[in-house]
Amino acid sequence: MRIDIAAQTDVGRHKKNNEDYYGVFREDTPGLQLFRDGVMLCVADGLGGHVGGEIASKLAVATLKDALKKTPPAAAENDGDGEPGILTVLREGMAAANGNVFQTNVDLVRHNKPMGTTLLAAVIEEKKVYIVNVGDSRCYHLRNGEILAKTEDHSWVDEQVKQGLMSRAEAESDHRRNIVTRSIGTNPEVEMDSYLWHVVPGDVVMLCTDGLVNMVKDTDIQDVFKKRCTSAEAALQLVSLANENGGRDNITIVVAHIAPSPLVFLASFWRRHVKKIIATALAILWGAACFAAGYFFRGLNT
Repeated sequence: MRIDIAAQTDVGRHKKNNEDYYGVFREDTPGLQLFRDGVMLCVADGLGGHVGGEIASKLAVATLKDALKKTPPAAAENDGDGEPGILTVLREGMAAANGNVFQTNVDLVRHNKPMGTTLLAAVIEEKKVYIVNVGDSRCYHLRNGEILAKTEDHSWVDEQVKQGLMSRAEAESDHRRNIVTRSIGTNPEVEMDSYLWHVVPGDVVMLCTDGLVNMVKDTDIQDVFKKRCTSAEAALQLVSLANENGGRDNITIVVAHIAPSPLVFLASFWRRHVKKIIATALAILWGAACFAAGYFFRGLNT
């Protein structure tokens, strides 16, 4: 399966350390059993102010990577009422990540806040995307520049919105919007959400940490993807937008364009080389004009 994938991570404009971490695992991953043709993407955002947030995010992704070595349970795959087997494996991987980070807290952290992290994972196959999420990192499904679906954030302000205690506009500007209600490693057990999305060629799946979500509006995200741009161009533009809007947190983005049209790459080539192309064309035209003029005047002299 052809997927154009690009990732960008940036410390932002206010933090000294980057506590975000991401993983892109393709078919060439050693020991892969979870899928035959596809990719697993994941992002993690270490909890700011907690001891070892950057350690927690890396440990969580490393633990989740082990899920790639497992074969999805066939019974669950064939049971129309049951959870798809890949989701089952991802949930088990999330639980293992939670257990590893929690045990590290028990063993090493004594008098400080326990380290923790968000964790978001997506397995993309030809027609389906399997997603499991803990925390306020977010996954988007876009088609023709429009957002079709996105995961729910596990944050304090989102809980207030769900309960009707705060409007969405108030939530977007509230200073407590970075407080998460679920995280990996801070408790022995963790509740997680799972999703199954159906995709077609040309669709985009984007995973990101809240450093993007809190700095760039959905309408601006859509505007970026309405352009004919590659995954690398989109990721770079979004990181730049987040920083231009304040860059208050670390920013991590993973963009996966499923079977993109060749026109995307042609448009990208044109944007990157348009000045050279125009300059070369003008030089050729000028040379041709000079040659024609010389030939013309030589004919007059003879």
